[in-house]
Amino acid sequence: MNILAIESSCDETSAAVLADGQLKSNIIATQLVHEQYGGVVPELASRAHQQHILPVVARALADANIAKTDLSAIAFTRGPGLLGSLLVGASFAKALALGLNIPLIEVNHMQAHILAHFIDDQEGASPKPKPSFPFLCLTVSGGHTQLVQINSPLDMEVIGQTQDDAVGEAFDKSAKLLNLPYPGGPLIDNYARTGNPLAYKFPMGEMPGLDFSFSGIKTAILYFLRDNVRANPDFITQNLPDICASIQHTLVQMLLTKLKRAARETGIRDIAIAGGVSANSGLRSALTQLGTEQNWTIYIPRFEYCTDNAAMIAMAAHFKYIQGDFTDQTVSPLPRMSF
Repeated sequence: MNILAIESSCDETSAAVLADGQLKSNIIATQLVHEQYGGVVPELASRAHQQHILPVVARALADANIAKTDLSAIAFTRGPGLLGSLLVGASFAKALALGLNIPLIEVNHMQAHILAHFIDDQEGASPKPKPSFPFLCLTVSGGHTQLVQINSPLDMEVIGQTQDDAVGEAFDKSAKLLNLPYPGGPLIDNYARTGNPLAYKFPMGEMPGLDFSFSGIKTAILYFLRDNVRANPDFITQNLPDICASIQHTLVQMLLTKLKRAARETGIRDIAIAGGVSANSGLRSALTQLGTEQNWTIYIPRFEYCTDNAAMIAMAAHFKYIQGDFTDQTVSPLPRMSF
């Protein structure tokens, strides 16, 4: 079973090859054009995907030493994501599958982030530990914040989610307020390493049940910085590590508070994280510590599988291929695709 997978939901053009469940290649082309604009420009992203997709796919097949005629199926991200970006990947995948007369497999981007935990190491060593079903996954990215109960690879239920902004956006918008370049989330993480997480206190807010809200804390950070800069124009530069550490600590605690409640309510003790924000060192460290305190078994993805990549799309497609869950050529991208 040789699956070529294509990921093009936002600003990463990626292709991967999975052979009998083993990852053979995972190529990612990053779009640097967005840095000057302080965020992803959808039209520029779709144009860059058109430029990158052919060489990225060719490299993925070459690195895997697999010819197009040896492929069993083509997988692609159907959504959620930017419509123009999704169209490039979907159109390419549909055309290639049609030309080769092989099955087409659509993949939910957020489900794929979760299933990245099942990607085997490529070096031939023993597979990394994988979650047992059922398990809980905190899925955190620039566009999503969700608590998901995973009963099987193809049976997932969202039990909590943000009602406004995503935690990744809260990181990036805070970085912009601090005059940090895009993407700012990782820079907050870097500065936070040397700062005091308790230097400044921000309101965490509260949502009923297992849902999240991050709009309030973004406003609180805006006013906090505005008032302090008025009193001292050099406030940010003089206190940047402490500010970053305090912002990160608050956001992480907002996430883990709900995760702890979800584990208590479901009785599930296998806990995972996924998505771009799962690369955050503060979240990874705090989750590990909380797991020890709560006697949880913690699963944290490798850094290369946190951000958008086609390996996770291939892994999701692997499970769908086994079930014969294929897609017809009439399928269209769904920018707001849900579980």
